[in-house]
Amino acid sequence: MIGFLGQLVTYIVPFLVVLTVVVTIHELGHFLTARAFGVKIERFAIGFGRAIFSRNDRHGVEWRVGWLPLGGYVKFAGDLDDTGVPDQAGLAQLRERIVAQHGAGAERDYLYFKPIWQRALVVAGGPLANFLLAIVIFTFLFSVVGVMQRPARVVNILPESPAAVAGFQSGDLITHVNGKLIEDSSEVVRFVALSSGTPVAFTVERAGEVISLNATPERAVVQDPIGGRVSMGRLGVELGSTRADARHVRYSPVAAVAKGAEEIRDILGTTLKYIGRIFMGRESGDQFSGPLGIARASGALTNAAVSVDPDPRAAAINLVLTLTSFAAILSVGIGFLNLLPIPVLDGGHLMFYAYEAVARRPLDARIQAAGYRVGLAMLACLMLFATWNDLQKLNIFKFLGGLVA
Repeated sequence: MIGFLGQLVTYIVPFLVVLTVVVTIHELGHFLTARAFGVKIERFAIGFGRAIFSRNDRHGVEWRVGWLPLGGYVKFAGDLDDTGVPDQAGLAQLRERIVAQHGAGAERDYLYFKPIWQRALVVAGGPLANFLLAIVIFTFLFSVVGVMQRPARVVNILPESPAAVAGFQSGDLITHVNGKLIEDSSEVVRFVALSSGTPVAFTVERAGEVISLNATPERAVVQDPIGGRVSMGRLGVELGSTRADARHVRYSPVAAVAKGAEEIRDILGTTLKYIGRIFMGRESGDQFSGPLGIARASGALTNAAVSVDPDPRAAAINLVLTLTSFAAILSVGIGFLNLLPIPVLDGGHLMFYAYEAVARRPLDARIQAAGYRVGLAMLACLMLFATWNDLQKLNIFKFLGGLVA
């Protein structure tokens, strides 16, 4: 029982705390953008299910916290259907009802009677808030805390590996990958992981000389740092750095903002590259994770942060900084996910608005409803696939009877 409670505190609690913060910022993005355009709002909710806290402010907005902390939403006044984008018939009914209750002109306070560009900004406000949160966090980490940069120096080469075939030698310092400057060894690992079967150009410094090498990473099944096994590209080198090589860098506030934006760009670029390689059949998709995988990652990060220094104060500081960094990465992921052009998600609503802008009328409600159901099915399939990956990494199927070899 004590062990279970320990696992709960280590894995679930940090995950829920980080997720709640990220979701709250996302919904605040929708809320504040809508408020700026004078949109009437009925409810701001974090969590689902029965309310454990609820109060109404002077604007008539209900602030609500549900008992299940796995998401949130903003309910705009006048919602007619699940799609959130009524068609012409729905708009006519809504206008008639509003005028009957509040008088002519009252409909201008409702989201669906705002100009398209305002509605689009309200929808995009959530993902943009996620990206803004990530920039704020990265700016803080890069400017106030700083980062430890460990150059990508080769300390060992596996025999007959792609690195050995390409001519890498111990002591080589990797400075560029496909022309991109390398500041930390993790950049090389991240790039190689998604380059199996694809030639990569490396620039190394060796005994004062600059040498160009070309290697093709091979696919290998490796141990995931947070548990389980995944397939990824491997070069066959062990990277390390001496204490003299490593350096602690703090950026100026302006440079930290630029570095934060670059970090977001790299995360999105890696995500898009991975998805593209899946569609091209070059990746298996086993690195996709759902809530179980994210919770497991937060637990692994929690354990790692606490174990760095036995001093309680230092451990607490490391934990806060680690989870803060994790929140930035998760915020980018949630912002990106919500911008996908799938009905139900913010990107799907933007897609409907794009149609309305071109056709000068909303899409038929029946088509929207059908798209909504398809979007739900797509999200359900994606979640099932991600959960399958998470369960495989946990070896749950072997535990249940060896269903997976």
